[in-house]
Amino acid sequence: MKPVGKQPETNQTLLTNLPSLHLGESNSVLFLKTASSVEWKAVASAIKTLVEEATFEAGTEGLSFRAMDPSHVALVDLHWPSASFMKYECEKPYKFTLRVEDLVKLIGRSESKDSVEISSTEEDTISVKFMNGYKREFDIHLIESSAGPAPLPKLELDTKVTLTKSIFEKILSDISVVSDQVTIQATGEKLSFSGKSDIGKAGIELQKNDADVLEMKVGAESKATYSIDYLANIIRSAGSASDTVVCNFSTKKPILLQFALNDLGARIDFFLAPRVSSE
Repeated sequence: MKPVGKQPETNQTLLTNLPSLHLGESNSVLFLKTASSVEWKAVASAIKTLVEEATFEAGTEGLSFRAMDPSHVALVDLHWPSASFMKYECEKPYKFTLRVEDLVKLIGRSESKDSVEISSTEEDTISVKFMNGYKREFDIHLIESSAGPAPLPKLELDTKVTLTKSIFEKILSDISVVSDQVTIQATGEKLSFSGKSDIGKAGIELQKNDADVLEMKVGAESKATYSIDYLANIIRSAGSASDTVVCNFSTKKPILLQFALNDLGARIDFFLAPRVSSE
């Protein structure tokens, strides 16, 4: 991956405090603003679980990102409509790629209540501004993308369950005591989780009317096995902006987890292929 345009003189200039950035001016190729940094922290953390570089695509309808991990078993898809930003300006399609490590470090400097402004007037940099009384402005250098296309899986999934994030995290943590994978099974009124290994086995059941089950629709009995590490990592990261997670799956098909970033349509979709050892 080669940086676009002129190289910074030292690595220390990758994230530089700038004295006078003019964000939001009419000559910006892109300008967007969010009321807090919570959404950005979730996005950066979710992307970090899968890839080392991120190519965002901005257009008149909003901001998007899609990437698959190197093993091709997991995919993250970001939907961020223009209407869900405090302010959004992008008159023509614009792509920008940056190192995920740089993005995580930069967003990590923000407080949850900080408003976030991101803009670009050049092809080789993105300007970022955090404001909540204490104002900070940064410039991050972009890179050339080395990633190939990540087509979206075409799936028809039989089961849709909405759970509290806390119960899903607890279940995965309990199953991980005896196994690195979890089998999820749904019937009309029950959702079960199980795992087994040489150590032993574990099993957990949720009923359709349990407080942690917010929605449960089972078109056909579904059963599949998935990696606990992948699930736990994405729930911990993408779920930081949401108290719930929507799970869509079918027998021996990928699972689709959906996390709302806000109440205006922004969300992160996470696809994970089933384990081949599933019964």
